[in-house]
Amino acid sequence: MRTSLPLLVALIAFATQAHASGVFVRWGQCLSDGGVQNKNFACDANTGSEVLVGGFQLTSDLAQVSGNEVVIDLASAGASLPAWWQFRNAGTCRQTAMTMNTFLSTGVNCIDWAAGQSQGGIGAYAIGQRGPNTARVVAALAVPVSGLADLSTGQEYFSFNLVITHAKTVGLGACAGCQTPVCLLLVSINLTTPIAANNRKLVNPSNGTDANWVTWQGGGGVTVGGATGCPAATPTLQRTWGAVKALYR
Repeated sequence: MRTSLPLLVALIAFATQAHASGVFVRWGQCLSDGGVQNKNFACDANTGSEVLVGGFQLTSDLAQVSGNEVVIDLASAGASLPAWWQFRNAGTCRQTAMTMNTFLSTGVNCIDWAAGQSQGGIGAYAIGQRGPNTARVVAALAVPVSGLADLSTGQEYFSFNLVITHAKTVGLGACAGCQTPVCLLLVSINLTTPIAANNRKLVNPSNGTDANWVTWQGGGGVTVGGATGCPAATPTLQRTWGAVKALYR
């Protein structure tokens, strides 16, 4: 089967769009501002923190954005989630060591979609969501009615900082597992508007390859649902441009 020129042009446009719209997550900074994909920590102090920065990019303008609904999955190497990575739930070892904020501190190429007006945070930290070595972060951010934002194509937007402190890493009462490799995957950001039908859910990496995941201590040996690697068993199907072309030959 031969591909007509109009169809080929349309497919190229689709592939280009798919590689420019989506989400990103990096340690320390936005993707375009030099955030890093892997974070190594010597696990030798209880002070300080690590900051995971998340955001998104659009391929078409979106008006009157009111909020972001964020889902992050993480998985550790090994059979179960280490105590060091157990947060928020009553009785967990590091209950208060994970928080979320919306303060963009050093953005240059990346800008705050909400212009400093968004508020919200983590609504749930579900341990075991995709297996005993996993957890899911569910969060929501919103602006007041006066702060509804008209967002533009091609601009990289900051959404959130996920802050993980070093509390209870060493010494009396320390929580085991800081050295365990972990993979963190930004599953989706749902951009909400006053009209639900106009909401836009972004799930692909904004750079078309790996912008939607990061590693801790290298992330090696992570297995989720029978798939090994980081990200392990990503919830969305990714197609290469070559795979798309093959469907029409």
